[in-house]
Amino acid sequence: MDEMRARRVVDALRDRGVPARLARAGISQYGIRVTLSKGREAVWDTDGTAGLEAQVMRDGMLVGFVPVIDGSEDFDEDQVVDAIARTDYDQPIARQRPTAPPPAPALPREGGVFRRFLDGFRYR
Repeated sequence: MDEMRARRVVDALRDRGVPARLARAGISQYGIRVTLSKGREAVWDTDGTAGLEAQVMRDGMLVGFVPVIDGSEDFDEDQVVDAIARTDYDQPIARQRPTAPPPAPALPREGGVFRRFLDGFRYR
C-alpha cells in the first residue's frame, strides 16, 4: 500500500473510532496498525501483496491472522476501511462480521497541529 493511501485509510478508521496508526514496514512499504484488546495489534497489508490481509501480534509474537479477503485486491479506500472495521479478531483465524459495528466516537488524528511539519509536507 502506498503511503498516502495508508494515511487516508488510517484517518478514516480513526474517524470511525478505530485506534489505527500508520505502520512502516520498510523504505516504501506502508500499512495499518490497529490496536486491539489484551495487548494485541493487527498489522494490515505491510507485505506488499495485492490482497488485504493481516497478522495479529502480541509482544512481537504471531497469535492470529486475517486470511486474504477475497476480491480485496480491487478494493477502494472505503471498502478497505469497511473490511478492517468489520473484522472480528476474537479467534486465532479472524473472520469478517456481516456488518460493521456502530462507529465509536472519533479519535484525534495523529500528529495534531504539527502533522504536516513532522511528515515533511508530503500530503496531497
